[in-house]
Amino acid sequence: MKFSILTAVWNRAETLPDALQSLDAQSYRNFEHVVQDGGSSDGTLELLKGRNDPQMRLVSEADRGIYDALNRATARATGDVIGLLHSDDFFAHGEVLARVAKVFQETDADAVYGDLDYVSGQDSSKVVRHWVSGPFSLGKLKRGWMPPHPSLFIKRDVITRYGAYDDSFQISADYDSILRYFGRGRISAAYLPEVLTKMRLGGASNGSVVRIIRKSKEDYRAVRRNGVGGASTLIMKNARKLPQFLKN
Repeated sequence: MKFSILTAVWNRAETLPDALQSLDAQSYRNFEHVVQDGGSSDGTLELLKGRNDPQMRLVSEADRGIYDALNRATARATGDVIGLLHSDDFFAHGEVLARVAKVFQETDADAVYGDLDYVSGQDSSKVVRHWVSGPFSLGKLKRGWMPPHPSLFIKRDVITRYGAYDDSFQISADYDSILRYFGRGRISAAYLPEVLTKMRLGGASNGSVVRIIRKSKEDYRAVRRNGVGGASTLIMKNARKLPQFLKN
């Protein structure tokens, strides 16, 4: 099984080395790293080019935002399974890809996902929010459930069948795609009960009150267009976050 690990990046020279180091540390080596740079000017591009990494497939060009960049990277991917490694994130340990590959092989699932730790932007060893996703069932979608997007690995043919990100969403295209794959697509999914990815706080979806309001509107549009619920779904989706903070 070959992984295509996608990274969309723009001006992240400060945090990108941690992401790259966590990929370098993986014991499972059958992967390509598909990097889509948006035209960085802070040294990010020089950092990437300077690695001379034969597993990296780097393109730098203007894009219309992160989802457009990820779609471009997906179009270039050649692996059996697509996974994400955002430039502010890093894999939790060196066996992530090996354990995910084992679950795919044992279950023949369309997707494998795990848990996620949100960590402090100033101290990545400090866990602020611990997201335990739990096993999937179709009814959970109406109750606001979703797997942590950065911990989701999905077979490339699922994306071919059901489409990539709809970049008319500025913030919630990931949620829309998950509802499309897990809901309308009825794909099979296997849960790996451990933290796979650590994500620094301060991302696009929670950066300001304006963006939080926009995200709520986009989440509602995603829920309605995929036929999995309504306003109550969003209330439950947000309520699910509270225990993730209390555990820390």
